[in-house]
Amino acid sequence: MSQQQQSYPWPVASSTGVGSWPGEDPDEAMRTVLGELPDLPHLPELPGRGAGADMIGRTAGLLVDLPVEVQPTGWRVADTPGRDLARAGSFLSYDLDALTDHAHTYEGPLKIQLAGPWTLAAAIELRNGQRLVSDPGAHRDLAESHLEGALVHIAEVRRRVPGARLLVQVDEPSLPSVLLGSLPTASGLGVLPAVDRIQVEAVLRTLFSAITAAGAVPAAHCCAPGVPVDLLRRSGARALSMNALLLERAHDEMVGDAVEDGVGLLLGTVPATDPPASGTAAEPGGSPAGTRPPGSAQAPGMSDPAAIVDPVRELWNRLGFSPDLLSAAVVTTPTCGLAGASPRHARAALEAVRAGARVLRDEPRR
Repeated sequence: MSQQQQSYPWPVASSTGVGSWPGEDPDEAMRTVLGELPDLPHLPELPGRGAGADMIGRTAGLLVDLPVEVQPTGWRVADTPGRDLARAGSFLSYDLDALTDHAHTYEGPLKIQLAGPWTLAAAIELRNGQRLVSDPGAHRDLAESHLEGALVHIAEVRRRVPGARLLVQVDEPSLPSVLLGSLPTASGLGVLPAVDRIQVEAVLRTLFSAITAAGAVPAAHCCAPGVPVDLLRRSGARALSMNALLLERAHDEMVGDAVEDGVGLLLGTVPATDPPASGTAAEPGGSPAGTRPPGSAQAPGMSDPAAIVDPVRELWNRLGFSPDLLSAAVVTTPTCGLAGASPRHARAALEAVRAGARVLRDEPRR
């Protein structure tokens, strides 16, 4: 299919959030998201409520026949379900109730998020304290449990918002570390071996295929440096969510191949946290000074919509695709989740990505 004929699972000039939101009130969060992101709203996540509302705990609560619990070092495989999973289930239930209350008549694209199988395996510990990703058998069980739970979750969201067309974002921030073999061991004195890319791709392909078969659109999110764009595209992701400020020229060919293949892009340029105190350098996504990889771009402010999307237009110009395709293929987002932002900044960030999306539509050749 040619680029000009390609359709995407969102309207032209769409914007959305990555997932997380500050505060503890699901109703307020859902109202804000629906009001600020009418073309592509998402189900907000509120990790500020504590364990079970965090990305790992939220998705761990969806696992089937694989109970986990909270330990001082994080989430760990358990013998039986306990209060930690009950709390995670309650948090998600509150969020879904808010979605039902405010969006039950909504018709259009709706994004939901869940942690991916490799990020879960990198975060959840076995009973011996080692990361689950270190045990091939344990990870195989996790992947099967995760797939089953994801499909149940998709069905539940569809039941609550029957007019929505679901975009399922699989969050894999730990995927580069899994592939590079840079995850520390339990002792912290070594690193775990890299997982074979063929195995990684096979697990993701199975998940993305199942999401597609369930009538939803599979997407992948990774806001870390070194996003494995080719691997995610080959695995079947039909949209890729990335921090545009961390995409270097070395990514251009892979991103271009993805666009050529009809894969949509969710690109973050708006800082995900409040501006730093005076005299402190700002970094992409609000990262501390000194953490920005060489060659990556600085995060723009939020007052100038054209400046917000300059990194996106520069990328598009390097790729050489038609400017007319830009606002259809690209959705503007913050650089990462907004859980670490103040409520005021979070709302301003959504206003900024919406304004940036309009710039891509109205001034594609600027």
